[in-house]
Order: sequence, then structure tokens, then C-alpha cells
Amino acid sequence: MHEELENFERNHVRDLVEPPPNRRPIDYEETFAPVARLEAIRILLAFAASKGFKLQQMDVKSAFPNGFIEEEVYVRQPPDFESARFPDRVYKLRKALYGPKQAPRAWYARLKSFLLKSGFVMGLVDKTLFLLSHGGDTTIVRIYVDDIIFGGSSHALVSSFAEQMSREFEMSLMGELQFFLRLQIKQGPEGTFVHQAKYTRDILKKFEMGDSKPMTTPMSTNTALDADEDGEAVDQKKFRGMIGSLLYLTATRPNIQFAVCLCARYQASPRTSHPQAVKRIFRYLKFTPELGLWYSSGSSLFLRGFSDADHAGCWIDRKSTSGTCQLLGTSLVSWSSRKQASVSLSTTKRVHSCR
Repeated sequence: MHEELENFERNHVRDLVEPPPNRRPIDYEETFAPVARLEAIRILLAFAASKGFKLQQMDVKSAFPNGFIEEEVYVRQPPDFESARFPDRVYKLRKALYGPKQAPRAWYARLKSFLLKSGFVMGLVDKTLFLLSHGGDTTIVRIYVDDIIFGGSSHALVSSFAEQMSREFEMSLMGELQFFLRLQIKQGPEGTFVHQAKYTRDILKKFEMGDSKPMTTPMSTNTALDADEDGEAVDQKKFRGMIGSLLYLTATRPNIQFAVCLCARYQASPRTSHPQAVKRIFRYLKFTPELGLWYSSGSSLFLRGFSDADHAGCWIDRKSTSGTCQLLGTSLVSWSSRKQASVSLSTTKRVHSCR
């Protein structure tokens, strides 16, 4: 707490003033701040591996207090940290704090302004991606709130960018990218391996499946889940927690996507058979905790996409389940599995490739 308050003083985040009469506590307009999607992170990892870029990570200390607030905002003094001379005064904010809804947008706007002034070009579609070209060299920056991933073809250009960031913001250079959003990342000359082995062990322990018997598949081929209305109701909160944990694990485990999404259909009213199916997935994870995604340095950047669907795979409503995936060369960057909204009269398979 003391360190945070010292950061506020150092960055001149607020002014101690008399409480304004007839003022609402907080009023704001724009609050949206773009956040990178996991698919975008995987595309960056695949691209960097193909180009031989070494990605690094930096963390900005007290990121939100670096963003300027346009609205007039007042906050009370924190308990036990009131001013001895003016205990009844309030703080008028100059910059953002953790809490106000416009804080993420204010920080993003400040960081974007700095990058654009430094010569970076923002992505036309992805507003969290910034590129800097200098001669034949390229520097890439990817923003995820207060975490910044960067790398490039020139060590000198990347080092120069890191020095500029250090002068502009109070930040710490994390070094080579190894952990990001619970993803474990191992970079090497032959490619990049992305996995969630630690997260897998953590959720196995959390749901008391660490000592379970391993299974070689996440779901039996003859499994036919339904609403199981005659089954006994189970703890909905725990079941949803298990599904949520597994859905996040699909960030690097496309091999459990179908099974997890099938079980997720019954979160509204889980019955006995549903947790049993989910536990089968956990037992498969016990058998394969170290699996992940491999992005080869020898992979091309040729974009390919695949789409397929079963025919009336759901025996309850006769709807089909579609599966799609997209690859950069041999690097898998995006995938999905979902039940179609309407009844399908035929099955189709589509393959599309482009450069």
C-alpha cells in the first residue's frame, strides 16, 4: 500500500482539494480499451518462430496511473492514510487509478500515443498490435493491458525501444518471454513450444483429481450426453468451475475442445452423468499433462483453414457440431467446436488456403 501511494505521488496522479459542492462521485464517457485475443497471441508466437525473432516481455509498474483522465473525478482519501492537516479533503484525479472504469482506456491511450510518436504503426484490424520498420528490420509490439510483448529482427532496434520505454514509464524488463497469461513458453532455435503443464497440475489438484487413474482419451467414442433429467442434481457452482478451468486450458489443448464444449452445454442444470464425463477429461489430462503447441522455426506463413461437421451428431435435436481450425504453415493458431444453430440436412467439408 505504501509503495502504491508513493507511486501516486511520484507520478502526480492526484491533488488534495476541498470537496466540490453538488458533484456526483464519478462521471465518465468512453471506457472501452482493446485487449489482445489469445488467437492473436498465438499468431504472434507462430510468426516470431518462423522469422527467428526472440520475444521478450516487460511489465509496467502502476500502469493505470500513467493514463491521463479527461473527466473531473474525485475520490476520498484511503482509510488510515488521511492527510494529517486536511483529513476532510478529497483527491482530484489527474491520472487514472485502479478502479474507475475509464482507467484501462486512459492507460491504453497514453501507451498508444507514445508508440505512434516513436514511429510505430498500429494494426488496421488489431489495435493492440504495433509495428516499427527501420530499413529492412522490424520491431513488433503486442499489448495486453499492462503486459507488453515485443521482439524483432534487430537486437539494436529492440534494445532502443526498451530504453525509450524505460525513460517514458516506470517499468521492469522481464527478459525472455517464458510465462504469459498462464501460458508457459519455451523459445529455442528450432521453434517455440507453448503449453500449460503447471496450470494442468494446478486444476487437477484443485478438483481433487491428482490421484485419479489416467485415461488415454478425453471421451469415449460412444458417449451420448443428454439433459439426464432423471439423474440427481449436482453442485452447479463446482461443475461450472470445472468447465471454466477446462475452457481456459483449451488455449493450448485443442484435443479436448470438443469434449469440453459438449459438457459445457449442461451447465444450467448439471446432473450426475455430467460431472462423470468431465472427470473423464481430467483423467485424460493426468495421462497427458505436458502436451502443448509446437511452432516450428521452419514453418512457412502460408495460411490454411479447415472446416468440417458431423451429420446430425446430437441425437436429441439432430443438430450438427462444426469444427474449424486455422494454421500458419504447420502452426495451429485458432480452432473451435460448436453446435450449429439449425438442423442440418447434409454434411459438408470445406478446405480453404490463401497466402
